[in-house]
Amino acid sequence: MKLGNNSKIDLIKGVPLFADASKAQLAEIASIADEVDLPAGRTLIKEGDSGREFFILIDGTADVTQGGEKIGKVMGPGDFFGEIALIAKAPRTATITTTSPVRALVVTDRAFRQLLEKSPEIAVGVLTALAERLAPTSL
Repeated sequence: MKLGNNSKIDLIKGVPLFADASKAQLAEIASIADEVDLPAGRTLIKEGDSGREFFILIDGTADVTQGGEKIGKVMGPGDFFGEIALIAKAPRTATITTTSPVRALVVTDRAFRQLLEKSPEIAVGVLTALAERLAPTSL
């Protein structure tokens, strides 16, 4: 069953980059999020590859590995990854592979960049959230 717009908005609001976005801004972001179904065993992102999309898990589970070793907890509904790929062209820092069939929201960097060009207020909010997130790690 496909998610309704309000459910998409609730999932997107849980992502720190979008936590301070207004309901209207969240609706704009939700409008570019595609819902996809993926099988178990699918590599969603691969360590070292350039990022081109961002995922939010709706249903299912996925493992995170770095250097071939499993790290962290099993990802599940509501977990997200790849959001930095929407902003920076940095290589992926981990591999994420589905361990069960997965339903996810996916936002591509291209669609997101087009949205930012059309809605500068979203761009300002995202950059502010990113700066706040990175501030504790800088000197």
